[in-house]
Amino acid sequence: MPREREPVRHRCLALVQRVRELDQHVHVLQLLGRRRLGGGALIGREPESGTARLAWSQGVSPARWLTAKLALPALALLLGGAVFVPVYRWAWSAHRELMGDHLLFNDVFADHGPLVVAYGLCALAVGTLTGLLLGRPLPALAISVAAMTLLNRALEQRRPDPLPASAFWPAHLTEAALVLTAAALTTTAAFRLLHHRTA
Repeated sequence: MPREREPVRHRCLALVQRVRELDQHVHVLQLLGRRRLGGGALIGREPESGTARLAWSQGVSPARWLTAKLALPALALLLGGAVFVPVYRWAWSAHRELMGDHLLFNDVFADHGPLVVAYGLCALAVGTLTGLLLGRPLPALAISVAAMTLLNRALEQRRPDPLPASAFWPAHLTEAALVLTAAALTTTAAFRLLHHRTA
C-alpha cells in the first residue's frame, strides 16, 4: 500500500473504532434504563419480603424508605444522561451516515436531549409502581416493559412527519415533558399505594 494512503486508512480505522465505542455507550445507557425497570420491580417486592419492614421498624418511615430507594437510581440516570447526551450529539453530528441520518429515527430523536433521561426516570417509576402492586418482580417487570413500550409507541406516533430541524427541539421537549409528567404521576401513585398499605 502506498505511504500516502496509510494516514487515510488509520483515520478510517480510528473512526470505526470511535463509532463502535459510542455504540457500546448507547447500549450501556439503554441497559441502565432497562435495569431501572427491573430495579423498580425489585423495590416493589421488598415490602412483601420483610426487608422494608425491618427498616420501618427501626424508625425509617415508608415514604423515606421509598425516597432513598429511588434517589440513587434517579441520580445515576441524571448524571449518566448529562454525560451521554453531549457525547452522543457530538458523535452523531460528526458521523450521521453511520448512526442514523434523520432526527425522526426513534433512538436519534430520544438520545439527542433530555428525553432519554425522561424515559429512564419514567421506567424507574413504572417498575416501582408495578412492583408494589404485584409484589412479584418477574410479572411486574413484564408489565412494566409492556407499559413503557406502549407509552413510547404512542408518543412516537405523535411526532411530526416530516420534522424540519427548526421543529426538533419543540417536539423533543414536549415529549420529554409528557414523559416526565407520566413519571411524576406514577411516582405519586407509588407513594400513595405504599402509604395506603402501611397505614
